[in-house]
Amino acid sequence: MAEPKTVLITGAGGGIGRACVHHFSKKGWRVIGVDRSDFGNDFPKNGHFVKADISHPDSAEQIFKQARDFTSTLDALVNNAAVQVAKPLIETTVEEWDAVMASNLRSVFLFVKLAHPLMKAAGNGAIVNVSSVHAIQTSANIAAYAASKGGLLALTRAMAIEFAPDNIRANAVLPGAVDTPMLRAGLGRGHVGGGNVQDRLDNLARKTVNGRVGTPEEIASAIYFLADHEQSSFMTGQALVIDGGATARLSTE
Repeated sequence: MAEPKTVLITGAGGGIGRACVHHFSKKGWRVIGVDRSDFGNDFPKNGHFVKADISHPDSAEQIFKQARDFTSTLDALVNNAAVQVAKPLIETTVEEWDAVMASNLRSVFLFVKLAHPLMKAAGNGAIVNVSSVHAIQTSANIAAYAASKGGLLALTRAMAIEFAPDNIRANAVLPGAVDTPMLRAGLGRGHVGGGNVQDRLDNLARKTVNGRVGTPEEIASAIYFLADHEQSSFMTGQALVIDGGATARLSTE
């Protein structure tokens, strides 16, 4: 019987990250999860959870020391952890800008460097970067986040080119409105009107073509598709938009 595959997922305790942990585990993969908050009691028993802040370079080294103790190979890396600062650009401080870049962009650069030997040892590997529709179309008061997610797309393409000789693929998913704690926390920007949280979610749902907000499980399923070599072996350097059709519609309509 073949050895189970292993995936490392950052931001494992959040909406999309948690859905990924359970989806990969259900498919028979061993999961290494990383988050700065506790995961809870339902982390897969055959996996390994690391509580750490991925925005610090020293943390990245410590995380991968634990990863190497747990496994000699890594089949996939899901760079999902992110922070969001929702405020006007001119009110964003240098510290806030740097914090967003450290979590959303620099961490990916660091993790990929550290994951590379483990993925090369696996024979083939897949990197899935969780970007955002804000990388291609954005709104007011979220500039640092949009810039970090746009940078992640360029980084994904660069990785795809450099790692192809090692049989390592790199792709990105660009989720739109997905019902996660981060989405709910950002509903106060005024881009979907006032009212309570449910009113704002309903207004947001109407902006998609599908007429609803996405679920973390739907994004996890797409991430798994890109991580699974049998399903997506000819895909690399690509950006997969999962937004209920929101970016397909003309904003002037």
